[in-house]
Amino acid sequence: MAKRELASASNLLQIGAQRLALLGKHHKLLMQAYLNGFVDEASVSEAALKKLLAARILWRPGDDQPLTLRPLVSELIASMVADENRRQINADVAEKLEQIRVRVRAYQDAQAKGDYTNSELQLQRLSENVFDLSGQFEEAIDSLWHRLNSDFGFVASLDDKIRENQRAQSQLRRLLDGLELIDFEQLITLCEGSNGLRKLLVSQLQVQLSEHHSSLLEVQKRLVELLAKFRHQQARSLLIANTVAFLREHPNYRPSDYPNRSKVPSIFNRSAAIIPSAGIAIDRSQDRDTLSQVVRDIPRPSTALLPEQPKAATYHSNAVDDAVALRQQQLKLDVENFYLAVIDAKRSLSALEYLSENELSWDKEIWLYQIIAEYQALPSAVQKQLTLNHHEQKASMYNDLRLIEDIQLST
Repeated sequence: MAKRELASASNLLQIGAQRLALLGKHHKLLMQAYLNGFVDEASVSEAALKKLLAARILWRPGDDQPLTLRPLVSELIASMVADENRRQINADVAEKLEQIRVRVRAYQDAQAKGDYTNSELQLQRLSENVFDLSGQFEEAIDSLWHRLNSDFGFVASLDDKIRENQRAQSQLRRLLDGLELIDFEQLITLCEGSNGLRKLLVSQLQVQLSEHHSSLLEVQKRLVELLAKFRHQQARSLLIANTVAFLREHPNYRPSDYPNRSKVPSIFNRSAAIIPSAGIAIDRSQDRDTLSQVVRDIPRPSTALLPEQPKAATYHSNAVDDAVALRQQQLKLDVENFYLAVIDAKRSLSALEYLSENELSWDKEIWLYQIIAEYQALPSAVQKQLTLNHHEQKASMYNDLRLIEDIQLST
């Protein structure tokens, strides 16, 4: 049995090599036939034509028709040169699945008989069938992406784009239907506990098909977006074309002054007028000085510290809470003054230099923390007007912790 298989493989190798050599020998003739749709029989000898016919490379569809390439050869050339206009997407998954089932049974029979040479050969062919099934979807998805990136952009009209979109959607639908035919529960049952078969038919194939399914969903999303875009362009083009046709028929037409009419047509009277609301335009840089002056003129609450109260056991807790609240309020006010100083100076200021120059008694760490907290509490529109830069340094040579040493604030 093994010798017969080896002899058959050797015979296939010899025949395949001869026919591939024919493809290379007559490559110009075959490529010209691919472009023209038929073979120029006058440009090649009769013996060469007989060899190409015997090798199933050429065929004659009818007695009164010229020789042409076989569909599989034409599909092979279209795939190699990425000719998506003539390339066909094959979504016949049922035949591939049947081939896989046959190979699995042959592999299991060889294992049961102890013919390990034949079982290895069947396992190799089974692997080729599985990779062929996955590669079929990969080639089809690549063809769809190529069509999206080329054919849609180089057609004559929007109608052609829409037809290409519908054609691509129908092919995508066939591919999705083909993916649904693959039932992994049946494949698990077919493996019958064989780890090698489960890895090949379930684990690897499931990962590959999941990637293909995700890619197809991305293609489908892109097709829907393009179709909506094309329909919108088509509607606008139709409106413009109808307007041009109307103006050609009525060259003296002049639009009415609808805003000054007492009765406005309903198409121009869809909603009530919008009353604008007053608000500070922070994005107007020319008003920055005026806004700063307005902010400075706002009355501020008195922040004078209360005189130290005599200590008493009953009111000790309340006195401490009030003192903490007042210190926190004073810290917040000093930070606001720092922000206003940056706006007035119109340049970058250092937080620690401001702390030293104004002889403030706050701890450096608390001061920097409060500046960061105030910045994060600002509205996003105000934050865009300010730039907060941290001056950081590593805690030590062996510790990558970053410590903030100073802050630079600028407008």
